[in-house]
Order: sequence, then C-alpha cells, then structure tokens
Amino acid sequence: MTPEEFSYLADFLKKESGLVVSENKGYLIESRLLPIAREQGLEDVSGLVKKMRSGAAKTLLDEVTEAMTTNESFFFRDKTPFTIFEETVLPALQEARGASRKLRIWCAAASTGQEPSSLSMILKEWAEKKPAWNSEIIGTDLSADVLRRAKLGQYTQFEVQRGLPVQMLMKYFKQEGNDWEVAPEIRSMVQYRKLNLLENFNSLGKFDIIFCRNVLIYFDQPTKAEILERMSRMLAPDGYLFLGAAETVIGITDTFKPQAGQRGLYVPAEQARGAAVA
Repeated sequence: MTPEEFSYLADFLKKESGLVVSENKGYLIESRLLPIAREQGLEDVSGLVKKMRSGAAKTLLDEVTEAMTTNESFFFRDKTPFTIFEETVLPALQEARGASRKLRIWCAAASTGQEPSSLSMILKEWAEKKPAWNSEIIGTDLSADVLRRAKLGQYTQFEVQRGLPVQMLMKYFKQEGNDWEVAPEIRSMVQYRKLNLLENFNSLGKFDIIFCRNVLIYFDQPTKAEILERMSRMLAPDGYLFLGAAETVIGITDTFKPQAGQRGLYVPAEQARGAAVA
C-alpha cells in the first residue's frame, strides 16, 4: 500500500465514520482490509483501493468501514461504570422518576451486545426489588455485522468468561453446545438499531442515561465536540452520560461536567449536581 493509497483510505474512513487513522497505523489497515480484498478476488489492499475508486458498490464500502470500526466488547467491561450505574445513578433516577416509573437508556456503541446485556441484567435484578418500572434500552452501532450478533445473543465460552459473574451466567444464560445464549427476558429488553454517530440521531428520542464508552477516542476533537453537543440535546436535564475510562469532556465541550467522585460519569453542565470544576 502506497502513502497515497493510505491517504485515500484515511480520508474515506474519516468521512464515513469519523475514525481518525494516524500514519503509523498502516499495518492496522492492511491486517483488517486484506481479508476483504481476498474475498473480492484481489491480491492486496492496493487492489481494493483501486476497486473502491472505480465506483464500488455501497455494500463493499460499508464492509470496509465496518472492518475498521469494529471493536471488542465484554460483559461488565471496566466494572466501575456498572457499579456507579447500580449504586448511584439508579437510586437517583428512581427518586426523580417516581411518577412516571420509566427509564430510557442508550448504548451508543453497542458492538456485539455485551454492554446492553450487562445493563439489562442489572435492571432485571433491580426490577425484582422495584416492580412496576418500565426500562427501555436502545443499542446502536455502525456495524450491521456486530448488531446481528447482538440480536442473536449467542456467545462463546471465552466471551462469557470475560467479566461475567458466574451467578449471572447461570441465571440468565442457557448453554447451547459449546456456546451460551442470553435468556429471552434479557434479550427482549434491548432494541438494536444501525446508526452512524456522524449522522442525525434525533429520531431516537430523549434518554435518561447515555453510555458512549470507548468510541469517542477514535474521533478528532471537533468531531468529539459536535457529537457530545448533539447528545446533550437528547439527554434529560437531570440525566447522566457515561464515557470510557480514557475519555473526558474537559477541553472538548462545556455542555457536560464531570460528576464529582464518579470516574467516567458526566452530567449536563446547566444541571451539574456537585460536579467537579473543569
């Protein structure tokens, strides 16, 4: 792959998905796109670039984008956000939503479904103590392939061993051969939709909680700021935003403030509740 071909792919990925690929990541493009090139009967990534430039079908362009933006996920990833969700956020919203008894949650980078499924299991346990609450989770991702897997709710032995407590596995999963399948009552709590964060997502409606973890790190600063600003308009004034451990709003946007003492948790700036000063 020549520098000019790398530049073409980097520009294409930035435009289609917001992904910023630095010049030292040529090996990553090669490793992820070579299998696609071979499936197309092409010898290498250079041939793939030539085909893309000659007016390739949208399905191929989507496949290239998805190959570069698919990220791993696992149950209860990083643990702390789920503890904060259960011990801090849910009690606060339980009090604030006492009249409607409804919660809406958006997982903005749902991948293969481990994050929304983890939240569903927490909510299921919570509902046993707080009946008559209606919780809705929307899981979105750019990749149609990972969303198909998420909807199936089937995971390998290796995947369920990554972060999933044994008691949750035994209670909410059924073994099917060498794999494990999420229980229907957990799977039915999540609606999955294909969505590009660069595009308008107002149609999703308002949310009480947004999880947007480990995805903004792939965008440049202006794109991060723009996405966060649009997310702020979709979050309830007393809602909560979860970002990844390596992510922050500081120096990017003034629409959110960090919540004091709660790593990765942010609140709308105008309604900051004991928030740390940015």
